[in-house]
Amino acid sequence: MKKILYKTMALGAFSGMRSMAGPTLVSHFVCKDKNSPLKHTPLRLLGNENVALLLKGLAGGELVGDKLPSAPDRIAAPSLVVRGASGALVGAAVYLMHDGKGLHGAFVGATAAIGATFASFYLRKYLSEHTSLADPILGALEDALVVGGGLKAAQL
Repeated sequence: MKKILYKTMALGAFSGMRSMAGPTLVSHFVCKDKNSPLKHTPLRLLGNENVALLLKGLAGGELVGDKLPSAPDRIAAPSLVVRGASGALVGAAVYLMHDGKGLHGAFVGATAAIGATFASFYLRKYLSEHTSLADPILGALEDALVVGGGLKAAQL
């Protein structure tokens, strides 16, 4: 059960850093599994190839949008709610795939997402102020962490 907890925390955290990352990664791997454990759950849409494609498009847009100066702070209320909901969705999915309780997974995922939202925001702000790295470069490094770590964590 520790492995499921860690996977949920990781995917929740990546959802806090990039709101679409967790759902996109889970959907990508679930739709490849024709015997998906989500097939008979309320989250079965994550296994739909069209949903996976839509999520990939949204995630790509988020990666680009994050680098724009007009991008809102991730700790602003609307963004924080979306990131928490994203983490909850991912957490519920991971727990349901492993015969756990979706509500428990949702709580773990949302908590990890909100914590990572604040941690990544303040870390990026600190690094931007105390290093010579431009904010878009820091964003790209964050993207690399989210994609690389997320691919590893999401392998179901």
